[in-house]
Amino acid sequence: MALEVTGTIVKILDVQKGAKKDGSGDWEKQEFLLDTKAQYNNLYCFEIFGDQKVDNFAKYNKVGQEVTVEFNVNTSEYQGKWYTRLSAWKTMPTPLQNSTNNATTTTNPKEFGAPLPSEEPDDLPFN
Repeated sequence: MALEVTGTIVKILDVQKGAKKDGSGDWEKQEFLLDTKAQYNNLYCFEIFGDQKVDNFAKYNKVGQEVTVEFNVNTSEYQGKWYTRLSAWKTMPTPLQNSTNNATTTTNPKEFGAPLPSEEPDDLPFN
């Protein structure tokens, strides 16, 4: 399932580098903070992994820019502790007229065989 969130880049952290465990070269990653301006859970820290992706991010993104980020959630265990990362794989500038500043989940309904959402209004008093 692909996740998507729109917000403003508020901080770009320094690039981190290290040697791969198998000795086949180096790895590179960078993290950045995105503020969605939502009332709750409004700050996200995303990770970009890979030297080419880090270079492209640096070329096309800057602090203060409004973007839509497509990402995956990854969880792994290390020495008995669990860690969760938000791995950004696509960052796109958001046109000002289309910005929503809300976190949303997007999936292709056909991908999972789910019925398409109906066009009928919802009678529920909440969303």
